[in-house]
Amino acid sequence: MSTARAFFVRLAPFIFLLLWSGGYATAKLGLRHAEPMSFLALRYACVLVLMWPLYLVLRPELPQRPVAWLHLAVTGLMMQAIYFGMSYLAFADGLSAGGVALIVSLQPILVAIFAPVFVAEVVSKYRWLGLVLGLAGAGLVIGSRQEISTASYIGVVYAVIALFAMSAGSIYEKRFGVKQHPVVATIVQFTVGFLVIWPIAVVREGFAIEYHPELLFALAYLVIGNSIIAISLLLYLIRAGEVSRVSALLFLVPPAASLIAWAVLGEEMPLLAWLGMGVAGAGVLMASRPASAKPEGKVRISR
Repeated sequence: MSTARAFFVRLAPFIFLLLWSGGYATAKLGLRHAEPMSFLALRYACVLVLMWPLYLVLRPELPQRPVAWLHLAVTGLMMQAIYFGMSYLAFADGLSAGGVALIVSLQPILVAIFAPVFVAEVVSKYRWLGLVLGLAGAGLVIGSRQEISTASYIGVVYAVIALFAMSAGSIYEKRFGVKQHPVVATIVQFTVGFLVIWPIAVVREGFAIEYHPELLFALAYLVIGNSIIAISLLLYLIRAGEVSRVSALLFLVPPAASLIAWAVLGEEMPLLAWLGMGVAGAGVLMASRPASAKPEGKVRISR
């Protein structure tokens, strides 16, 4: 691996974490002026408007086999349509941002459970300890800020579906994902997301949007920072490293999102939340250590 690529591999997780975490505070600005599903559909439409001219200029190679198209579409369905769609519906049905974040932060645990079965990835006891610490730290941050409020049962169901969709999408991408040009992958996956979300926005919300400067700023950040750069980095990290190690980064999202909201929106950041950030960081550091080359007592499943 070249020095430049090695540096990028080390830097990419931090860029992803910053961009992904910043989306929570930014989305709160946008949702002041749009219904959740309408805002999500608009976000996806803007991504496609940006990506199609880029495709026409670059003319990247297209997948040669139908199954490659299918794998891209399935990943888009799980990560773009179901994960984000269910998360936004959970917000709309009364579940707090902290409640959604806490439920979704279970994703690395699910990935660690199923990764050995589907992608032949061994999860050591040391890494399990890191995953549990990461979850505990995320829970401390969210609980200390008192963001978890009583919500409708259907909102909790939506968030749990989002959790399983993100977990399944990560494992599926690692198991079946093939190297495609990022422009092609983005267009396919966000087209799937838009085709699923847009009808819901029209039927459920009447595509209600107020084009306020705050919404436009939030949209620009979410389209470029989250939907294009962060998602591309996430897929790159999944393909470049073990999926349970990559998923462990998501434990840092609730603490980082809280820190950004404290700095940008002036939201409360109690002392216990800072402690939680430290615990989550220690957990991610443990869970991200490279696995041994020849783990004992495990049978690896060949692909």
